[in-house]
Amino acid sequence: MAEKHEKYYVPASSPWPIVGAVGLGLIAFGAGHTVIENSKGIDGWGSNVLTAGLLVIAFMLFGWFRDQINESMSGMYSKQLSASYRQGMSWFIFSEIMFFAAFFGALFYARVIAVEWLGGAGNNAMTNEVLWPEFSAHWPLTETPGGTASGEMGWFGLPLYNTIILIISSFTCHFAHVGLEKGKRTQLKVWLGITIILGCIFLYLQGVEYVHAYQDLGLTLDSGIYGNTFYMLTGFHGMHVTLGTIMLIIMFLRVMKGHFTHDNHFAFQATSWYWHFVDVVWVCLFIFVYIL
Repeated sequence: MAEKHEKYYVPASSPWPIVGAVGLGLIAFGAGHTVIENSKGIDGWGSNVLTAGLLVIAFMLFGWFRDQINESMSGMYSKQLSASYRQGMSWFIFSEIMFFAAFFGALFYARVIAVEWLGGAGNNAMTNEVLWPEFSAHWPLTETPGGTASGEMGWFGLPLYNTIILIISSFTCHFAHVGLEKGKRTQLKVWLGITIILGCIFLYLQGVEYVHAYQDLGLTLDSGIYGNTFYMLTGFHGMHVTLGTIMLIIMFLRVMKGHFTHDNHFAFQATSWYWHFVDVVWVCLFIFVYIL
């Protein structure tokens, strides 16, 4: 008797990866030129390219998510494919961990090695005397060796509020997940909605923080290694929170349409994984960027 094998759905070639790559390229190119144009006080086309890139990414997300939802609701997925999705999401989150690890590594190198060397630590006394004889090594480096000064972004206030908000949102996301697994749709909707609201509040407060840093503290991208590492880490994290919030909103819309069951809800589960990852990254940011 021939052994029966479970069918494994293989989707057709998709245009969305290349569309996403084009969108990300436009965002990188446009953002770079926007920063240059703003620093020089000139009007250019960088912001237009940046806007175009964001629109392309929004179009890609809408189309790709639509295809995935249609495939799932059509019953094309199997247990084997579900296992593949779990492996794929696990590797994706691992790649994101490595992504942020590189940035934290840059922060560590700047604080522990580069700044100390410029201050004459180790065998670099001559380097300090020749290049920057009046430079004092300390962190945060609110005054660069070249004399550019800025304020220090403390941990109390908006950063602390945002930390509390994201930690609470991790619990609300978990409560929503538990409600889905137990078939309690009201609990699912309420806690998921609260999670989305908390994510939006976080993004708003981060915007307020950036305005404060630029206008009141003079902490800009021209503020040397301190300003650059600060905006690099918090900015990329903000981008991830934005994406996570969009994913949560899509999950909420699907829940309202009656999608997901207690034993078939990997899309929601993957979004939950991603949100918890974003929360953990922020806790690390709060400790190493704001406090230490």
